[in-house]
Amino acid sequence: MSSTNGILLSVVSPVYRAEGTVAELVRRLDAAASRVTDRYEIVLVEDRSPDGSWERIVEAARENPRVKGARLARNFGQHAAITAALDLARGDYVVVLDCDLQHDPDEIPAMVAKAREGYDMVLARHEERQHAAVRNVGATMFRWMNTLLSGQDQVATNLGTFSLLTRKVVDAFLRLPEAHRHYLHILKWLGFRVAYVDVQHLERHSGTSSYNLVRLVRHAVHGTIGQSRRLLHFAVILGLFYVLAALLATLVIVVMYLNSGFREGWASLVVLILMSTGCILMTLGILGLYIGAIFDQVRGRPLFIIDQTTDDAPN
Repeated sequence: MSSTNGILLSVVSPVYRAEGTVAELVRRLDAAASRVTDRYEIVLVEDRSPDGSWERIVEAARENPRVKGARLARNFGQHAAITAALDLARGDYVVVLDCDLQHDPDEIPAMVAKAREGYDMVLARHEERQHAAVRNVGATMFRWMNTLLSGQDQVATNLGTFSLLTRKVVDAFLRLPEAHRHYLHILKWLGFRVAYVDVQHLERHSGTSSYNLVRLVRHAVHGTIGQSRRLLHFAVILGLFYVLAALLATLVIVVMYLNSGFREGWASLVVLILMSTGCILMTLGILGLYIGAIFDQVRGRPLFIIDQTTDDAPN
């Protein structure tokens, strides 16, 4: 593959709450990329982190001209930050990885070698993810539910954002304007020829994950709604189920009344009312989520806004 812009390899990472990690991240990325080519860049997109991550990126760019940094105008989220990083990357091969060093930069040469065999995407596959047990269980449940609700093949629980994309995949990815984005789901939808490289998932270098329970649930809901209309089908099926249940209950009441009389019971009536009301509200909620997603999409707002770059920072 020949490069038209002089950059063969871009290594990009969204940065959030990584004040204590940026220096080591840049050092290891620089060492790994230099084993592949001398035509490489390191692109770090800071997602408006509340700590000193941006200052560390600026310092790294001053010390290493291969480092390019951009700071978003506000916190847009991990997947929007990845999109921003891909938009800034100029390489023919683009490696995406998290900033916490749980993705080992030393695997980058092996991923590039695999891509050179003719693959358009190379995804890192972890034998075991170094997350808390609760988060691992939650991730498994999310992917199982997403498979059920989206109708797509399951995105394996041992895959993450650590990946390599060729330029044509990056360009295709950037053509998709979804407001609610999920990196791996978009890659899966794009198709292209994919290969897998088995890697280790390391312990976090420092700090804690920025994904709390609320963020994980929000990400799961957006990921499901953004990929499929099957939740709406589920609401229709639920309504049909209740219609059939009501017809069956009516038949049972008539038969019991004709055979032995039927004693009035308020408890069963209250339970049915509560269940029916709950299902109606749930269905309305599902509709509301889709309408909200449509609203976010039709507004046509940009997926991210860059506030400043390391080129703007004073020397």
